[in-house]
Amino acid sequence: MEVDREFSHDVADPSTLTSRIIQSESIQREDQANASDDEMDSEMNNEPIDQPTFQKLTSQAARGGKAEYRRIRCPAHRYTPLRENWEQLLTPLVEYLKLQVRFNTRTRSVEMKTSKHTLDASSLQKGADFISAFMLGFEPQDAVALLRLDDLFIESFKVTDVKILRGDHLSRAIGRVAGQDGKTRFAIENATRTRIVIADSRIHLLGSYGNIRLARNAICDLILGAPPGKVYNNMRNVAKRMNERY
Repeated sequence: MEVDREFSHDVADPSTLTSRIIQSESIQREDQANASDDEMDSEMNNEPIDQPTFQKLTSQAARGGKAEYRRIRCPAHRYTPLRENWEQLLTPLVEYLKLQVRFNTRTRSVEMKTSKHTLDASSLQKGADFISAFMLGFEPQDAVALLRLDDLFIESFKVTDVKILRGDHLSRAIGRVAGQDGKTRFAIENATRTRIVIADSRIHLLGSYGNIRLARNAICDLILGAPPGKVYNNMRNVAKRMNERY
């Protein structure tokens, strides 16, 4: 018995073809839109973007319109030098930092206040550091460097912090640091480009961080009993290296 086999061919539905054509067209449009967006992004990345610019806040606006105060007490032994050098101290504070300054005789302290003419927000702190340096014993012409340079610091320590000494031993250690007529102190100052104040058993150093470290090491060697000649040689080498560096 022969069986007739009919081979039926699948015929595509017209609605299906139409939907596929529409889908392909929409995909092409999306690809074109994405390509145009990428081109615009690349152009925007290449072109410099104008950043908004704002005016710098004034010192008074940064403080919220309020005045700031600072008070530095004057020790009894610095009262006369303060009175003699008052004009030299007042001039940079008023003309350069635009601060209002007065001396309160009742509390024996220097009082400073910002005003509407104060331009820099750090002026009050610089003025306080300047007056504090003078109260420690530095000369006005040395302390005024704190107003002009930002990398200057003050470091203080006691002779007894290096080595516990009492009586004549403490006096001799202080004498070794100062030297005859201050020669040792001046040699250390000139070699390390610092300023040194010896107030009883307390020593104050003014200078940059690296220079203070060099001066402190030399002073500690003298306190510990190193011969002054050896310290002089070290200072001579330090001065030579610093001259080559600068």
